[in-house]
Amino acid sequence: MVSNKKALEMINVISEMFPDAECELKHDNPFQLTIAVLLSAQTTDNSVNKVTAKLFQKYHTAEDFLQVPQEELENDIRTIGLYRNKAKNIQKLCRSLLDKFNGEIPRTHKELESLAGVGRKTANVVMSVAFDEPSLAVDTHVERVSKRLGICRWKDNVRQVEDKLCKVVPRERWNRTHHQLIFFGRYHCLARAPKCDVCPLFEDCREGQKRYKAKFREAK
Repeated sequence: MVSNKKALEMINVISEMFPDAECELKHDNPFQLTIAVLLSAQTTDNSVNKVTAKLFQKYHTAEDFLQVPQEELENDIRTIGLYRNKAKNIQKLCRSLLDKFNGEIPRTHKELESLAGVGRKTANVVMSVAFDEPSLAVDTHVERVSKRLGICRWKDNVRQVEDKLCKVVPRERWNRTHHQLIFFGRYHCLARAPKCDVCPLFEDCREGQKRYKAKFREAK
């Protein structure tokens, strides 16, 4: 693994590459954001936005989502992966919102994670984006980038990745860094075809060096 100092230098380069990175899930309020993040599991933000464009016109409140049978909600989000489970969790979430929080999205990690379908990553995103509370959510892009660059160990779990990043990055930058790492992973350090040949971090990237050596051996 690289040192904390080196890790921050790398993250600073990523910050310069994507200075305007932000949440790409379209939403107008914390409730819509929570639903959108729940829908985004194992699905692209673009796919979620296509669904929520109509979904949020039909459903405005937690009560609205409970007025229809689960099958109808499933049909409304059918183009998204795991739609049956997500429809069930949305209705469970809405029920617990009404029962415990008067239909409003709570403002603490603990309360958010008490909602159906809301894990630590979703809670971190909501706290960060909706309430501007310093949080550094780790999704598949953040995890992949952190491990490829040697900021974290390959064997680290999601919580360990989050803890390491929060140790490296100043607290006031957590929210921004989360989005910048996502953009770096989504548009540059892609899962299957990373742009190593034009990457400013190539010289320091263990994954990039490994891929380069493998390609060099194949060319011999």
